[in-house]
Order: sequence, then structure tokens, then C-alpha cells
Amino acid sequence: MAAMACIPRRLSQITLFNTKNLTLYHITLVVILCTTFYLIGIWQHSVGTTFSSSSAAAAFLSSVPCSSLKTTQLDFLPHHLPPDPPSETTRAAQFPPCDPSFSEYTPCEDVQRSLKFDRDMLIYRERHCPEKDELLKCRIPAPYGYKVPFRWPQGREFAWFANVPHKELTVEKKNQNWIKVEGDRFRFPGGGTMFPHGADAYIDDIDKLISLRDGSIRTAIDTGCGVASWGAYLLSRNILAMSFAPRDTHEAQVQFALERGVPAMIGVMASIRLPYPSRAFDMAHCSRCLIPWGQYDGLYLIEVDRVLRPGSYWILSGPPINWQKHWKGWNRTTDDLKSEQSRIETVAKSLCWKKLVQKDDLAIWQKPTNHVHCKANRKVFKRPPICYTQNPDMAWYTKLETCLTPLPRVSNIKEIAGGQLAKWPERLNAIPPRISSGSLPGITETVFVENSELWKKRVEYYKSIDHQLAETGRYRNLLDMNAYLGGFAAALVDDPVWVMNIVPVEADQINTLGVVYERGLIGTYQNWCEAMSTYPRTYDFIHGDAIFSLYKDRCEMEDIVLEMDRILRPESSVIIRDDVDVLMKLKNMMDGMQWDGRIVDHEDGPHERTKILFAVKQYWVASPLSQNQ
Repeated sequence: MAAMACIPRRLSQITLFNTKNLTLYHITLVVILCTTFYLIGIWQHSVGTTFSSSSAAAAFLSSVPCSSLKTTQLDFLPHHLPPDPPSETTRAAQFPPCDPSFSEYTPCEDVQRSLKFDRDMLIYRERHCPEKDELLKCRIPAPYGYKVPFRWPQGREFAWFANVPHKELTVEKKNQNWIKVEGDRFRFPGGGTMFPHGADAYIDDIDKLISLRDGSIRTAIDTGCGVASWGAYLLSRNILAMSFAPRDTHEAQVQFALERGVPAMIGVMASIRLPYPSRAFDMAHCSRCLIPWGQYDGLYLIEVDRVLRPGSYWILSGPPINWQKHWKGWNRTTDDLKSEQSRIETVAKSLCWKKLVQKDDLAIWQKPTNHVHCKANRKVFKRPPICYTQNPDMAWYTKLETCLTPLPRVSNIKEIAGGQLAKWPERLNAIPPRISSGSLPGITETVFVENSELWKKRVEYYKSIDHQLAETGRYRNLLDMNAYLGGFAAALVDDPVWVMNIVPVEADQINTLGVVYERGLIGTYQNWCEAMSTYPRTYDFIHGDAIFSLYKDRCEMEDIVLEMDRILRPESSVIIRDDVDVLMKLKNMMDGMQWDGRIVDHEDGPHERTKILFAVKQYWVASPLSQNQ
């Protein structure tokens, strides 16, 4: 039974063995067949393509010479570099020189354009700027032979004839001691129509009537200034005068003032306000300035009142003062002159001015320190009424009005409206009343002090960049295009320079020009999309803090730069601080104007995004042949 049980077990093992062998055989056969067919396919493919591809390659190689084969080389050069700077030819073509006939071009006081406007009230002599399509896109040339002006104080007496080649005043004012020609230069004896013995002696006569030496009078305005000898000689008494006169038949009178190194602007009393804030000046002056003070309901004296500080002075010499002595020489009747003086006296009383003195050829009035009594006596003086609607500091193309600008309110009759100012020189760094009273939002006493210290630091850094700025006497006439609180000018107060502080009208939401004047500095409003009311080659140095960022999208950068080029003297410099991207674009533009410039780091180091552009205008002048034509 046991033997029979083993037989089925053995049969099953044999069957399993045979099945495994059959499977292994099938697998081996499949592998052999697949390998065989794969090898056959490779052989057929090689036979079908080798000869054709070889023949095509042979045909290409035989038809193309080796020398024409291009070999690709790896390029490891960087491709993110800025473009190469333009060639000298490109630079010259970008902003070409203007015709020499434009060497004294004043865009907004152009004589030919002015003839289109009304001559009544001298409106045609106001600012009338060119339209956009009339703007010059060229550089104003200096006259042939132009020289760097005399250094101060020598410049007060002398100017180069080649710089302002006009002899008209030497003939017209020959007997009044204004100006003389001596060889290659002009000499300014300091005379004037009403001070033939010199401005110095004339100012001494004023000093005998009101004190000019105790520091209470610091800022002055000279209306119809001539060649600005009055302002020139006040400087030795630490009084800074803003002188203005129109561009009229007295050729180049303001230009002579600027060549001498005396603050001056082109301006006229006509139908719009003077471009200064209210309560700006300690003293106003007119010496035979030919302004019709008694006409138009006293309009022009009302404007003088607006810009005078409480308790300040108005000085008048010339017609009609002392008419009893001079009426024959003035070629006017006694009745006419007497009537004119009566009208002036009436207007002055209506403004609540007090006539302090009239002695010889001088008459002096004083503005009240507040308007307590003046508002009360409007019952007597119906005219002019008090202005309550217009901003007293708004003075850019603002129409004159026959109403009295009110002084700030006071708590008692003895209080000085707007606050008492410190005497000079303490006034420079004392907290200005406009700030201490809180009338300028966001500008506190702390902000003022910190701003003053900041600009001392910045100016010290500037002098390490611009050695001409650091050189005493090299520069005289300076311009700050965006002055804010006047910190730049204040930091230079010990240098023999003066600074025209500009507060752009675009910054009128924080109008700080009144603060500049309360510090004992001078300045004006300006829209830098228009030309400034001054002659070409006015300034030795121009400073601008973020001015191009302020005017971004307002007007073309090139028009502002061309205006800077117009008013900057040859071999003089600019310092502009702004965002680095703005300065890169600006420098590229200046490279096309014959300026040498470089961008340097902020005074706080290279990590500041604000950078500083320093540039010098190269010396170039009109050719002698073109100028003689």
C-alpha cells in the first residue's frame, strides 16, 4: 500500500519539471528571435542612409570653401552696460548756441512781445512769457570778450564794458554821476538823480532821520532803482535791499546792478502785485522813481503798504518833495507839483501812515505797528476799505486791489502785529514769528532749528565738492531755486555773497517766503516752468534741492535746464540734490550744453538714494564776427 502511494507523487514531480522546461524554452526562443530582428533592422537602416548622408556632406564640403565657414565663439562680455556717451558732435547738436542777437534775451520781458499788450498802467512792461511753441531750444551766448566780473567789494565800483556793452546811460545820465566809461570798464561813482554827491552821503542823510545802524532795519526795497547804488551802499550797513526796475528805455540798468554784485530784478509797478509776501520789508525807498503814487486811488502806495512790516518806513525823494526849490528844473508848474504832493499825503493818511519828517529833499512816513486805530477810522476814511478775501501773501500774477491789507490781530494797542522781530544779526537764527505763531502747518520751532543745523552741515559738504564755492570772494550772486526756510542762505551769511531765495509757487500750500524775510534774507516767488525776471549771466552759483522732482510732469526738464544755463555765468557752477534717477537724466542733458558735471554721494554716505550733481558751465562766447553783424 505504501509503494502504491508513492507512485502518484513521483508522477506529479515529473510533470512539473517538464512544464518548467517548456516555459524556459519558449522564453529563450522569443529572446533569440527579438535579437535577430533588431540586428537585421539596424543593418538595413545603415545600408539605406550611410551613403546618401555621406554624399550630401561631401557635396557641401566640396562646394563651400573652408574660409567661409562660420565658427561660433562664446561671448563672455556683459550686455547690461549703459550706452556709450554721445560724441562731441552729438552734444553740440543737442542744444546749439542761439544767435548772438539773443545775448541779453529776457524771455518774459521781451521788448517785441510787450508791444502786443496794453500800454495803460504800463501793463505792457509786466511779465509776458512766451508760449510753449515760442520757447527757445538753444543756449544764450555771452558777448565776445566776456570776463568774470570783479570781485566784491571792488565790483561795487567797477564792471567790464565787454560784459554789458552799452553806453546809453553814460550819455543820458552824464550829469547825474550814475556811470562812467574808463577804458575797458565802467565805473560807478555812486551818484543818482537825487544824490549827485553819492549814495553814501545820501544814506548818511537818511541815517540822521531814522536809525539805520541799530539792526532794526535789515531788509529794504528800492522801487525804480536805476543802477542800484542805493542798495549797493546800504550793504556796508548790513541792510539788504531788493532793487527792481523795468526793462525800459534806460537800457540795462538792472543788468548793471547785477554785474556790480548788487541784488536786483526786472520789475515794474503796474497792474499786479510785486512778487513778495506781505510784511517783508523794514524800509521802502523811491528816489525820483517816476511811479504815480497819487493816481489810481493810491493803488501803488497800497501795494507798498502790503509789503511793509508794521512800524516800517517809506522814504520818498524827488518830485514832488521840495518842489519849491526844484520846480523849474523839473519843468513842471508849482500847482501841478503841489497837487501831486497833496494827493500823496491824502493816500498816506488813509493808510494810517504817520509822516515823521520832511527835510530838504527827503520825506519819511511810518506804517503803524497794528491796525487797531486804522480799522476804527474806516468810518472817516471810507477808502481804501479793508481787504478780507485775498491771501495777503499770494503774489504771483495776483491783481492789485484798492483795499488795505489787514495786519494780524493783536490783543492790545501796544502789541506789534505779527510779532516782534529780533534785531540783526540775532534775527537770522531767532524763531520767526510766522513759525512761533503756528501759522505754517507742520513747521514747528524744532523743525526750524533742525533745518538750520542740517544746512550748515550740507554747505560744509558742498564746499568740499565745489572749491570755487569755498574760495572767499570767487562767487557773489547766488540763487537757491527751492529755498524752503532759507537754510542754505543762512549757512553762507558770513561769506561775501548774497542769495536770491526762491519759493516756487507750486509749493504755495506751505508758503515759506515770509519766513525767509523774517530771518533778514531776501527772495521772490517763481514758477520754474517760466523764465526768471532777470538778465542772462546773473548768477555765479545755482543751488536746487529736489527742484526737478517738484516739477516732474509739470513742464519739460530741458526748459528748466536751459533757463539755468541762461542765467548762469560762464565758468560758474551748480549743485543739484535729487533722486539718483533724476540726476542721471539731468547729467545726460547737461552733457549736451557744454557743462562738466559729476554725481557724488549724499553727505550721509552712498546708501542714500538722494545724490548730488555738481556741474560747471564751460566758458564760451559769441564769435567776434557774428557779434559785429
